[in-house]
Amino acid sequence: MTPFGERIRQLRRARGISQKDMAAAIGVSAAYLSALEHGRRSPPNWAMVQKIIGYFNIIWDEADELQRLATLSDPRVVVDTAGLSDGATEFANRLAQSIADLNDEDVVTLARELDRILARKRKHFAGK
Repeated sequence: MTPFGERIRQLRRARGISQKDMAAAIGVSAAYLSALEHGRRSPPNWAMVQKIIGYFNIIWDEADELQRLATLSDPRVVVDTAGLSDGATEFANRLAQSIADLNDEDVVTLARELDRILARKRKHFAGK
């Protein structure tokens, strides 16, 4: 399951809506919606995310969060390291080869470290 799929499922279940009913309302098949929720489809395009936002009648931060989750929910990620350092290519490959061995806690730890490094770099570049 992807972060976007999980959030859609939460919203749908909290409102007591079936996949079939939601799918019909937004103009997709129930099979597509099921695959989207389970991470077996690429994330929807901007227009589809807007349909989903409208369907649930969510606004502001919740709508922004749903759009953000859609951009972070491609289950088949490709990392293009062409033009980057050998170390970047090695790191990307090591992550791809070992991600299935990481548990949720490991993933959260790595994500927090990445956020910390990126925040430090933004702060450094903002000071220049």
